[in-house]
Parts: sequence; structure tokens; C-alpha cells
Amino acid sequence: MDQSIRAKKIYRVTLAGGVINALLVTLKFIAGIAGHSAAMVADAVHSLSDFITDVTVLLFVKLSNRPKDKKYDYGYGKYETVATALIGLALLAVGVIILRDGIVRIVRAMRGDEPPAPSMIAFWMAIASIVAKEICYRFTIRVGRKVDSQAVIANAWHHRSDAFSSVGTALGIGGAIMLGDKWRVLDPIAAAVVSFFIIKIAIDVLRESFGELTERSLPIEVEEEIVRIASSVEGVGGIHNLRTRRIGNYYAIELHIRLDGSSTLDEAHDKATEIENLLRERYGERTFVGVHMEPAAKRRHE
Repeated sequence: MDQSIRAKKIYRVTLAGGVINALLVTLKFIAGIAGHSAAMVADAVHSLSDFITDVTVLLFVKLSNRPKDKKYDYGYGKYETVATALIGLALLAVGVIILRDGIVRIVRAMRGDEPPAPSMIAFWMAIASIVAKEICYRFTIRVGRKVDSQAVIANAWHHRSDAFSSVGTALGIGGAIMLGDKWRVLDPIAAAVVSFFIIKIAIDVLRESFGELTERSLPIEVEEEIVRIASSVEGVGGIHNLRTRRIGNYYAIELHIRLDGSSTLDEAHDKATEIENLLRERYGERTFVGVHMEPAAKRRHE
């Protein structure tokens, strides 16, 4: 996909999510304060973190789409990975804050400090948030997968984590309203339970981005496919010393190939070029491919 088109799709979907998040932040804080709901206020904080990550994606993805230059020979793709990591950290922080606040309120309730009774305005706001955030998740994850952007995919999960948060909020508020004063504690309990879902998603996002930042190899099935593609070129006698990694939304691939020792330099170069073209055709034009050629008769350390 053309990088300018890819960038436009990312900006469009992130801006759409950002507008929805800005509206939800305002309405949730109003509903949480007016409706006396700790869970809704916690939900509002979560939506605020969503809005912040929308801004982060816009800034970092713009940087990641810059072409390679003398300063960055491999391009700026890692900026997208950094954005993904920041989103994960934001999610983790939100989850921990909501968990801490929920536990504090639960302990106070157990000591007799009964939390205020939430009202229906908070409940209906939670229902509206579930619908809005699930819609955000669906159109964001679709674009993220289409443009192969880990940052956008992570942002989509941030949307869904907000939807999960609102589900727990709705259950807690609804239970506190319908079951009476003795069950008001369900509101902070719901906030605490939802925090575990948020923390789980944050850890998954951080694990993925950390792997890319530490130069983790591509999945084994991708590496096996690379070997099959390179081996399909006539005259290539063997593939070894394969090294792979991800740089933002594209791959970097290095490999050694064995060719007939009697091949001319032009013939060997043509084989290497054919492999490079096949790999870029499969994984994208921005794929970095380095092919080292060796005579088949001469065995080197692998």
C-alpha cells in the first residue's frame, strides 16, 4: 500500500476515534459526578487515556512514515513501535489507578463508610459508552489490520478495553441501583474487576512492542515462508544465516544463499536480485533485504 494512502487511513480512523473519545470524556465526567458513581468517574479517566493515545498515534505514525535518510538508514518505522509501547504503558497506568481506587473504596465500605448511591444517569451513560466504544474498536481494528499498523491495532484494543470498562461499570451501577443501599459497594467492585481486564490488555500490548524494540525475530512461520520463497529461485542451493526483524510496519531480512561456484558475477547478482524482488513482492516494497552469496562447494560456518 502506498505510504501516503496508509497515513491518510491512519489519520482518518484515529481522528474519528479521538472526536468520540473527547465527547465521551466530557459526558462521563458529568455523569459520574452528577450520578455519584466512582465507577463512572474511573471510566471517564479511561476514556481520557484513550484520547491521549489517539494524539500519540497521530504524532508518532507521522514520524514513522518519513522515508529513510542518512540519519536513519532503516527508516523511522520504530517510532510506530514506540507509540505502541506508550499506549501499552498508558493502559497499564489506567488499570493500576482504577484498581487502587476501587480497592480503597471497597475497604472504606467494609469499614462502614458507605459509598454514595449512583443514579440512572450514570447507568445510561455506561450503556452509551459500551455501544460507542465497541463501534470505535471495530472500525479501528479493521483499518489497523488493513494497513498493518501495530500502533493502530493497539489503539483499537484500547477502545475495546474502554468498552469492557463500561460493561463492568454498567453492571456495578445497575446492581447498586436495583439491589438497594446495601449493595452500593458493587460500584467500586465493578471498577476494580474491570481494571484487571485493562491490565491484561496492557501487558499483551507491551509484550509485543518490547519484542520489536529488542529486535525479536519474525514468527517462525514467516521465516519458513521466506526460506521457501528464496529456495524457489532456480540455482539457489541452500539458505542459511537467516536474520529477521520488524521495523514498524515493514520487515528487515538478511540471508545467505549458496550458488554454483562457476556462476559469473552477473549471474549471481541476478539470482540475488530475483530473491529480493520476490520478497518485496510478498512483504511490501519497503522491505529491507540483504542477500549474501556463497559458492555451493565452499561450506562456511552457519
